Amino acid sequence: MLFLENPPPFLFFTGKGGVGKTSLACGAAVHLADQGKRVMLVSTDPASNVAQVFGIDIGNRVTTVAAVPGLSALEIDPQAAAAQYRERIVGPVRGLLPDAVVKGIEEQLSGACTTEIAAFDEFTALLTDSALLTDYDVIVFDTAPTGHTIRLLQLPGAWTGFLEQGKGDASCLGPLAGLEKQRAQYKAAVDALADSARTRLILVARAQRTTLNEVARTHEELAAIGLSQQYLVINGILPAAETKSDALAAAIGRREQTALTALPSVLATLPTDRIALKPFNLVGVAALRALYAEDAEPEQLIPSQPFATSAPELHTLVDGMAADGHGLIMFMGKGGVGKTTLAAAVAVELASRGHPVHLTTSDPAAHLAETLEQALDNLTVSRIDPQAETERYRQHVLATKGKELDAQARALLEEDLRSPCTEEIAVFQAFSRIIREAGSKFVVMDTAPTGHTLLLLDATGAYHREIARQMGDKGMLFTTPMMQLQDPSQTKVVIVTLAETTPVLEAANLQHDLRRAGIEPWAWIINNSVAYAHTESGLLRQRAANERPQIDAVASHHGQRWAVVPLQADEPVGVVRLHSLIHHEANNT
Repeated sequence: MLFLENPPPFLFFTGKGGVGKTSLACGAAVHLADQGKRVMLVSTDPASNVAQVFGIDIGNRVTTVAAVPGLSALEIDPQAAAAQYRERIVGPVRGLLPDAVVKGIEEQLSGACTTEIAAFDEFTALLTDSALLTDYDVIVFDTAPTGHTIRLLQLPGAWTGFLEQGKGDASCLGPLAGLEKQRAQYKAAVDALADSARTRLILVARAQRTTLNEVARTHEELAAIGLSQQYLVINGILPAAETKSDALAAAIGRREQTALTALPSVLATLPTDRIALKPFNLVGVAALRALYAEDAEPEQLIPSQPFATSAPELHTLVDGMAADGHGLIMFMGKGGVGKTTLAAAVAVELASRGHPVHLTTSDPAAHLAETLEQALDNLTVSRIDPQAETERYRQHVLATKGKELDAQARALLEEDLRSPCTEEIAVFQAFSRIIREAGSKFVVMDTAPTGHTLLLLDATGAYHREIARQMGDKGMLFTTPMMQLQDPSQTKVVIVTLAETTPVLEAANLQHDLRRAGIEPWAWIINNSVAYAHTESGLLRQRAANERPQIDAVASHHGQRWAVVPLQADEPVGVVRLHSLIHHEANNT
């Protein structure tokens, strides 16, 4: 494996949920330890299952893995780190400021930005502790800091007082409020990440067009801020032998090869490894050692039995969506789970029933025109350009808040507006303009604003509370975008996931954020399920068995309503296939 040859002291695995980062990181740690290296494995993944993989208790302390000489492990709990981080900031002002102000600060520090920063705060010590590298040859990180986090850390320190004076605009800089004293340490950590002699980033993807496009954007984002020592691992490729006697497996194989042939050009020059899909769960040291073996076979296949839980089908959810004759339907979820396809399928179905529908997306990788392939009566399609909307938002803020500022303050405002959350806010404002249409037609949105963005906007109070104050004083009825999103009679939020551990847990975290914002998700969709597709492939049948605990978790715990879309033999592109996706009958394997 190229990414394991002559490893530097730090190996970081990064990629979207469900692509196999934890398995690859754990397998790499075992592989390097077996070569005689002293290795520490560190997880900062909120969905970490490193302890389960090794079958031992780990937690937030360095723990020896007895089954692998030379290997130790550490699990950083981002949520616990975020709670401690919030208390460090809020504690000193509790009792001094009004309760409402303290609550607002806590809410602003409750989103994904704070969790990212707090996790980075935890392992910064590992990156900057020279003594640690006398004890270990390699430190393997499961989940790297995102480009979003690093861009935040690179912003200048002068913004703190600037924002306190009310000159800045709504941004995600609030989570950085407690970092001023540690800025030198953070700079050292970012420098370590950018040093190719010390750090190697391993981008993990699947052989899918959308996932490869996502990882191409991650590559460019990290390279732009100096993290250029990158390797690519394409994980979970279906072995050619599985495609010879099963129609579904053959179709998957063709799709994967098409995606690999069309590999984004920015990835083509990276050192690349390809790893075959395994039929067995990557739990236990023996399975991890087999991960990188070319001829690895599972020790024991679990027989695939018919799935006991009957699966609601997608058309039953669409019946509920169509009942009111209009409204906003928002598809949310992590990258690579199929939001664009499902949003297009629902829009096509509603339009075919005679309802006027506006289908829109803000996903740079979404190609709605290619997904639809043709025009359809009752259906209009648009795309919100995040870059254009962000620039429009920046110019508006500079022309209003920046109008009376001196040169130094204006420069700081411009820096604030380069914060990563500025794009989220700008896209939300563009969405807000489209939301108004939902009073008379269906508006179907792909890649909706995250729960964190909604919380941030409401916590800063800019739009919703100002309109409420102005209109409430006049005794007039009014509706803000936030009020519309919180009203289940006007908005239906659909969470999309895959039947895999990490995507389901990340979707559950998104649901938690939405609920804190006063938005109750309407339904969950489990996409691309092997458990409800028909296959004779032994490997795929084993994968189907592995899906069942996650499907049960959605059905019994997470989703008020839920539906399953089976893995399709033909890629759902074009109006005919999108329409059939809604009415496809789920088969038990």
